[in-house]
Amino acid sequence: MKLSKKYLAHIVFESNDPASKTFDIALLGIIIGSIMVAVLDSVQDLHREYGRLFYVLELSFTFLFTVEYALRVWLTSKTLKYVISFYGIVDLLAILPVYLSFFIANTQLLSVIRALRLLRVIRILKLGRYLAEADFLRESLKASAAKIQIFLFTVLTIVLVMGTLMFVIEGPEHGFTSIPVSMYWAIVTLTTVGFGDITPSTPLGQLMASLIMLLGYAIIAVPTGIVSSEMVRRRKPEHFESLKSCTFCGFERVEEGDSFCRKCGNEVN
Repeated sequence: MKLSKKYLAHIVFESNDPASKTFDIALLGIIIGSIMVAVLDSVQDLHREYGRLFYVLELSFTFLFTVEYALRVWLTSKTLKYVISFYGIVDLLAILPVYLSFFIANTQLLSVIRALRLLRVIRILKLGRYLAEADFLRESLKASAAKIQIFLFTVLTIVLVMGTLMFVIEGPEHGFTSIPVSMYWAIVTLTTVGFGDITPSTPLGQLMASLIMLLGYAIIAVPTGIVSSEMVRRRKPEHFESLKSCTFCGFERVEEGDSFCRKCGNEVN
């Protein structure tokens, strides 16, 4: 069959015939191979012994990805839309690290970003069930975005206040050299990570640290609860359609038939 531009576009962008599937599966094999090379090349013993081979393989993979990217740009009818799309940006980032390595050492290791291209496996293997679940999760996160943004703003406010207090309480002599450094400590403590590079020394500072740690346990559960609630809402919409909000306090779980709000006690209109 003549390799016309239309037929090549079908092979590269579609996945519903043997030729397209062969192209996509070969591409997946190359992606996995390039990721393995980048990972193995980061091991010093392997790099010393096989560094030259890894380098040649990486250049070969990059050449193939460059040709493939150029093909996609040339074959698509909406070049700009593809270039600025998610997969277009990922395809470009898959080849940039190696070219940057000519000027900045070790940037070729960033080529592991090619792992994002493995998301194409969903399209190739027609895993509709996983696509539906992915859409469900994405829509739940999107619906929860406003609440999560408010939550993050609240957390940043707490971090600013706590960081400033610790800067005043502990001071530079105990490692809290500035408010930004104290805010970094507050974030590490609030998330219960606790690197230990900065620690309070005064009794009052240790008391504040204890309060922040306890607060951290409560805060960690909030985003999970927000998203989980939205997922339940979407799984059982018929239940939530019967709910209404209180006009006085905004409580959103007033059920049909309730005469009074269970939160504030006011009469429900």
